[in-house]
Amino acid sequence: MKFLIKISLILLISFSFQTITAQSQAQEDEEDKFSLKSGTIDSQFEYVFRKSGNFKGTNGQKYEAVKFASLLTLKANVLDSLKTTYFKLKSSENVVDKQTIEIESLKTQLGNTKSDLSLTNSEKNNMALLGMQMSKVNYNVLMWSVISALLAFLLLFIYKFKGSNFLTKEAKRKLDELETEFEEHRRGALEREQKVRRQLQDELNKNKT
Repeated sequence: MKFLIKISLILLISFSFQTITAQSQAQEDEEDKFSLKSGTIDSQFEYVFRKSGNFKGTNGQKYEAVKFASLLTLKANVLDSLKTTYFKLKSSENVVDKQTIEIESLKTQLGNTKSDLSLTNSEKNNMALLGMQMSKVNYNVLMWSVISALLAFLLLFIYKFKGSNFLTKEAKRKLDELETEFEEHRRGALEREQKVRRQLQDELNKNKT
């Protein structure tokens, strides 16, 4: 019976010791979680709140007693965090300003590219004629109109030339006919003249006889 009591006491003491050790370890882990040497500003404020002491004033008002050194450390940490935040904000502003300049430059380049593209399309879709720009449609219409006019003039010239050539040949033929008639008339007149002379000579000869 005494042996069982001893065993129970040993087990109870061991369990109590393990419980106390676990609570102590949990408390240490909790203390490590909140510290003025590391962690966020929120966790550092939590650490100060936990380390502060409670007391009541003469009027019954509750107060928190905080170590002055902890406040100085917390203030330094807050200022350092603010400096880091301001530095990051300034860096972000510089990056934003740089990106804004780059965006404006890209907008300018895009505008120039659009202008060049518009000019290229205009030059591609237009033709220069006598220093004037006109669309390809109007240029083709004008060119075909000029070609059609020249072709019409050529056909008219050919028609006129054929007509003139026919008239020239007809006039030459009539001239040849007139020359032939004139030659025949001259020959007939010459023969009549010779005949009249012979008759006159015969009459003269008769008269002499």
